[in-house]
Amino acid sequence: MNVLIVETNAALAGVWARSLERAGADVRLADSEAAAIRALDTHGIDVIVLNLMLRDGSAIAVADFAAFRHPDAKVVFVTSSTFFSDGSIFNHIPNACAYLKEQTPPEDLTAIVEHYGRADA
Repeated sequence: MNVLIVETNAALAGVWARSLERAGADVRLADSEAAAIRALDTHGIDVIVLNLMLRDGSAIAVADFAAFRHPDAKVVFVTSSTFFSDGSIFNHIPNACAYLKEQTPPEDLTAIVEHYGRADA
């Protein structure tokens, strides 16, 4: 399973990456829209772990690009904000599959990514 983590907090991205790698995922990291687009252009991605509140404000643009280039890739949004907490993210982003708090334990995030990253999911 190929996972792209798009997160500007390098320490948090590292925690998530290590948990996913222990589960056997091939993980790539991006800290901006440009880095995420490069990764999506050059790698097959099954699941994207995407912080909804990226510093450059580009999370929706990244998700839109992923929907265009990798329509089967699932997006797991994580956030420290209550924005979209009503579930409306699923109305706006067709490849959104989960919406989690940034404080979600890494092993829970890994279980969700594994679930959506399965070939038959």
